[in-house]
Amino acid sequence: MKRFLNILLVFFAVGGLFTVLFFGIYGAVQSTKTHEQPSTETTLSELPKPEKTGGVRGQLGIDKNINESTIDQYLGRSDAVYRDMRMLVDEANYENIQGDSYLSGYVEGFEVVPYPKIVNVTGLPAEVGQSYTGTTLFTQTEDNVIANYKESMAFLEYYFPKDKKIFLMCGGGGYAGMMKNLLVELGWPEDQIWVVGGYWYYDGDHAVKVKRDDNGLITYDFWKVPYHDIEFGYMNEK
Repeated sequence: MKRFLNILLVFFAVGGLFTVLFFGIYGAVQSTKTHEQPSTETTLSELPKPEKTGGVRGQLGIDKNINESTIDQYLGRSDAVYRDMRMLVDEANYENIQGDSYLSGYVEGFEVVPYPKIVNVTGLPAEVGQSYTGTTLFTQTEDNVIANYKESMAFLEYYFPKDKKIFLMCGGGGYAGMMKNLLVELGWPEDQIWVVGGYWYYDGDHAVKVKRDDNGLITYDFWKVPYHDIEFGYMNEK
């Protein structure tokens, strides 16, 4: 009987030791997970309200606070989309104003949606000539904006969601300003859209170079560009 009691005591002692070890290891693992996996929720900084700068740049709609000089501070926001409004190759001669008719680079995080295919382009400087004059999602007249396809508004709402902050760029700032004007006219909230300006004047740390100069041979790596072309053949005319 005494031997049986001794065995029983040893059994409970060993069981208690395993219990202590189990909960000790479990607690340590949970503590490590708590320290190694911080919450993914981040507090996004409040943005300055859109405010046009002065002079000619202001006439294009370029923002006073969020522009080519400061955009790096506002990249990567989960509550925003970033859109560059250029074509890969524009028919307008932007070299005449020290620009580039070819998309020579873009700011990391921006996706390219060609403004001249969204709506007919008007008001370009005389020295650059005329841009693309082909099919467009919309036609803008003096009095109205007319959707040419049943999918026209759906396209805009997909690439320029109304529940997001929208940052717009292009080459010199013109297409970006025109795009904001179009969105506002179609019902987008004006205070949620910033015209950042032009890539030609960007000198930040997030440039993705597309133009290459190989001993005088100029080539363009368009395969680098997140480019959303518009395939009108798959749309339904109104």
